[in-house]
Amino acid sequence: MDAAVFMISGATVLNLLHIGGLRSYSTHGGMDLTAYLLICSVAWVLSLHAAGVYHRHVMGDGYQFNTLLFKGGVICWVVLCALSFVFKLSLPLGALTLVAVCSWIATMIVRALIRVYITRSREKGEYAYATVLVGSPEGIGESLRFLSKRSQLNYRPVGVCPIRYNDATGLIEPDRNRDELERVVSATWGSQLPVIEYGSLLGEYATELEAQTVMVCDVLRRDSDNFNTFSVQVESLGLELAVITSALDVGGHELQVRNIQGVTVLTIRLPQYTPFTKLCKRVFDIVISVIAIVVSSPIMLAVAIAIKCDDGGPVLYCQERIGLRGKPFKIFKFRSMKIDADKHDAEVAVASGQTLEARFKVKDDPRVTKVGKFIRKTSLDELPQFFNTLIGSMSVVGPRPQRQYEVDEYSAVYATRLLIKPGITGPWQVSGRNDLNEEESQQLDVTYVQNWSVLGDIVYIFRTIGAVLHPKGAY
Repeated sequence: MDAAVFMISGATVLNLLHIGGLRSYSTHGGMDLTAYLLICSVAWVLSLHAAGVYHRHVMGDGYQFNTLLFKGGVICWVVLCALSFVFKLSLPLGALTLVAVCSWIATMIVRALIRVYITRSREKGEYAYATVLVGSPEGIGESLRFLSKRSQLNYRPVGVCPIRYNDATGLIEPDRNRDELERVVSATWGSQLPVIEYGSLLGEYATELEAQTVMVCDVLRRDSDNFNTFSVQVESLGLELAVITSALDVGGHELQVRNIQGVTVLTIRLPQYTPFTKLCKRVFDIVISVIAIVVSSPIMLAVAIAIKCDDGGPVLYCQERIGLRGKPFKIFKFRSMKIDADKHDAEVAVASGQTLEARFKVKDDPRVTKVGKFIRKTSLDELPQFFNTLIGSMSVVGPRPQRQYEVDEYSAVYATRLLIKPGITGPWQVSGRNDLNEEESQQLDVTYVQNWSVLGDIVYIFRTIGAVLHPKGAY
């Protein structure tokens, strides 16, 4: 289908440009337009494959797919330029670029339509990979609870394998506590699943259930001999091995193994923390901030007038937040609450049955003004923060900045969010905002610290636009 989309897009563009054939300056002949488009369509498919577009877990993930599609489009454009250069074809660079761009847009549209069908089907349990879950009863229960949200991952549990770690022998063995397992599975999945005995035949049992994936929930550590033996047994049967890991797992880091005078050294590095990459992010922040300030200035003026007319109070709200490496800074927002609302945090928390902690949020906060409710829902109250990014105290994308009493509650893992600048938008803003529980929001922030990139930030900006148009969890 991707090849067909490329050929149709390419033929349309070239015909509109009145290019009916291609001469070759290296020979007296040329190349038929159909033959050229056929060769280019093969190059298009191979480029998308090289970018990872055809990985089976990418098909239903719109943002990940579009990022890889852009990468594949760039690869194909380079290949087409090289093809034209080698054969000295009479195709202008502008026309070639237009073919690549139009094919990229057309492919993105077609795949979006396919994705709608796939995601709707997954809600019914279709297009999901049959999976056997391996772990403690508690770990299996947590995984089933997550997988019950069928839109999250394309795994369909078909069996469970309870295990435990034997402290005396240092080996993994079957967990015989079936009552606890049945209780957990019923509570999280709603119905019982076949139980597989842990052992050397686990892979064979999984294939009998027509499983395609074995998911390790916990207990089996990736750096243990138990895991290495287990992984070989599973993967040798053609089964995919999925491992649920911590957000701080080093698997996504740049790893290099060296042997120095008989000693093996594993070097671990996060490439996005090099001076050049951080400079690119800073330049990106400045460019986006300037554009955003210029474009949104009429909107900011209208919001300022509305706030002033509402209660006559100050338009802007300035509050101390904690930024990069724990340093405090002043954050700017349009005021959405009554004057001196901060002084009533404790009593509002008590009245709503909450405690004053990191995720203290009241859905119907009585301190929010009429205008404030609208600008919060539409995220217009965040617009002045582009001035924060312009002066360097914030970034366009990153974990949201929090107050000191919230930072004081951070665990050692969650505190890693302070290793990068806080952002105007970020992972949890585009994933449900205040509707997320504490564990989900923390996982998203810590994962961002591990995996951020400038290209990834561009994806988050597009996702933010979607979140603003279809707000969820904003209050």
